[in-house]
Amino acid sequence: MHFTKSLNGNQLTVALEGRLDTVTAPELDADLKTSLEGVDSLILDLANLAYISSAGLRVLLSAHKAMSGKGGMKVVHANEIVREVLEVTGFADILNIE
Repeated sequence: MHFTKSLNGNQLTVALEGRLDTVTAPELDADLKTSLEGVDSLILDLANLAYISSAGLRVLLSAHKAMSGKGGMKVVHANEIVREVLEVTGFADILNIE
């Protein structure tokens, strides 16, 4: 997995590419924990995310919790495969998905 970050004021956008699974999730989780300092809004762009596992879902939930006291977190451009995983697992009811 590869991800790129873009900071615009207090809004951080993270674009994910590849597979977010048990191998790659810890890297993203660790990076997000340090990158969210001073961030009021988080956007996760999943347009190029091919796969997400339960480990990846835990990272999304952790980021969502971290941002809940701030401006919030939004998931954008989830493809059909990833969107289906979010819906089946109930994450579509928890996360703000556009």
